[in-house]
Amino acid sequence: MRPLILKMSMSLDGLIGGPNGELDWIFRSMDATATEWNVDTLRNADLHVMGRRAFEGMSLHWPFSVEPFAAPMNEIPKMFFSTRPAEVADRAARALTHTDSLREPADKAPHAALESWTDARASNDLAGDIAALTSQPGKPILAHGGASFLQSLIALGLVDEYRLLIHPVALGNGPRLFPESVHSMELTLVEAHIFPSGATAQVYHPRRDRHP
Repeated sequence: MRPLILKMSMSLDGLIGGPNGELDWIFRSMDATATEWNVDTLRNADLHVMGRRAFEGMSLHWPFSVEPFAAPMNEIPKMFFSTRPAEVADRAARALTHTDSLREPADKAPHAALESWTDARASNDLAGDIAALTSQPGKPILAHGGASFLQSLIALGLVDEYRLLIHPVALGNGPRLFPESVHSMELTLVEAHIFPSGATAQVYHPRRDRHP
């Protein structure tokens, strides 16, 4: 068995994005140690899973990035979930090819980085495939956004560990991590780190079985 870990940056009021999806608030409280914690989390997985919108956005960003997070995001296999997986995969492959063709040679993505996204697995069976994947041996599976995808994982009781980076900001309005429809949950704090920027890493395990 390998765990499904949900990794997410979150505001003090429980939001994972601004009113219009803004993410700039995350970077205002990222320092070297918080970045290192994030990179270590990314590298400790052997599969990254995400929803459709997150996959489309990340596939157009990480292959061309030189940020510390880019290497593990590009090197580790990906899987995304959508009601129309084949259509999304085809659209992403065409978008990546087009984007790369518009760049100067010095700014083009390495072939391996592009290939890791065009070769991403696709599924429309969230509960079935996550159950199958977590039953296999290996390193953790790491879940990224978007909000509806993460909320579905939580509602289905599929998350084994929450690795949350809590930023010292209250956003007031925006998408929430925990869906309003979710039943009351009890979590056990198993790890915590306070970074110089004021951000706090908090790691929790649910006090319940994998499947409700």
